[in-house]
Amino acid sequence: MEELKLKATRRDVLGKKNTLLRRQGITPAHLFGHSLKSVALQCDTDELKAIMARAGTTRLVSLKVEGDKESKSVFLREIQRNALTRQLIHVDFYQVRKGEKMTMDVPIVLVGEAPAMKGKGRILTRGINRLPIECLPDKVPPQIEVDITVLEELDQAIHVKDIVLDPDITVRADPEQMVVKVSEVVVKIEEEKKVVEELVTAAAEGEAGARAEGAPEKTSAEAASEKKE
Repeated sequence: MEELKLKATRRDVLGKKNTLLRRQGITPAHLFGHSLKSVALQCDTDELKAIMARAGTTRLVSLKVEGDKESKSVFLREIQRNALTRQLIHVDFYQVRKGEKMTMDVPIVLVGEAPAMKGKGRILTRGINRLPIECLPDKVPPQIEVDITVLEELDQAIHVKDIVLDPDITVRADPEQMVVKVSEVVVKIEEEKKVVEELVTAAAEGEAGARAEGAPEKTSAEAASEKKE
């Protein structure tokens, strides 16, 4: 797999002054990690976006900080954006040791089409979207692909125990936990019909009651006339 490289420089601008950096096409960042003091950095925004598009949060990036002799192996840990404009505001880099195992949640991607979905009223029910794993940093997969073409029958499911990974990767999830399942959408027509009928009846009774309450009282002459009839 191609090595992803990114350059950074140390940052002296802090706080609200970071707005000036962003206007100049520079994104503030922080580098932190195990037994590492946090370091304020800055990166060219366009270069950073290009790396983000390829690395996501699960691919190692070789970060070269100006002035340092060696590059650092990092993951993108936190990406902050403006809620309205989606402008990139800040990123965190997490430095790792290549010989030390780490835990990470990796996204699960469904691949293929399930034959069981050809039936009418079928849906794919997701159990989990990410899988927690433990392995060396350079063994972390960018995503975990789950082939759903094996789902041939209704109510058939794929569980964590069915996922096959590299032997060097340890899964930190319940083996019986469901990943995806083919379910049926049950429409209870009779119950819905009953509810509608009850609503219609209640509305009719309410309307009749309202008319009765609003009716004028009968005079003694009217009452006597009705009695004769």
